[in-house]
Amino acid sequence: MQFITLLIASAAAVSASALPKKTPIATGQGFGVITIRSGSEIQNSGVQAANSGLLIHAKSQNASCDADTNFATFYINKEQELHLVESTSSARPQTIYVDRSEKGQGLIGYTTGAQPVPGAGEAKGWTVDNNELKFKGTGIQACSGGVDGSWSLWLDGPHKAGNNESCISVISSAIKSDKPIGCWYTE
Repeated sequence: MQFITLLIASAAAVSASALPKKTPIATGQGFGVITIRSGSEIQNSGVQAANSGLLIHAKSQNASCDADTNFATFYINKEQELHLVESTSSARPQTIYVDRSEKGQGLIGYTTGAQPVPGAGEAKGWTVDNNELKFKGTGIQACSGGVDGSWSLWLDGPHKAGNNESCISVISSAIKSDKPIGCWYTE
């Protein structure tokens, strides 16, 4: 009996240590994002940016970065806009938006440089609440079936994001980065 109790206590300690550390993220502070969905193949997967969208499990972002990385780094400005950290070789902003319209179905995408947010897109309203990235209080879902086995990220909701049948809600855990890596992501 003592052995079983010790085993359960050890397993609980290992599980707790596997969770991301909750560190407050200040406005303008760089952070990465991992998806949390216990028991799934996307548990602890780093969020990537490519082809004007957010992904996980993509083989490559095909981005031009200041250092070797296959994960995106973000920051939220004082207007509650979420941005990808820009490469030092290309200071053009890349802004994340959400299209919650019937047509957009919760699409999460990004614009490049002076490119405007699409018609029904919204860029303001991003927050990191208790280390979870949300848009106007709504979390994220991941949908399988992307390019090369990747999963695309969409705003969580009752709809079929992009008519995908296999979407699951995830916790988008923001992890503070003391040395954010800037990239120029593919459009």
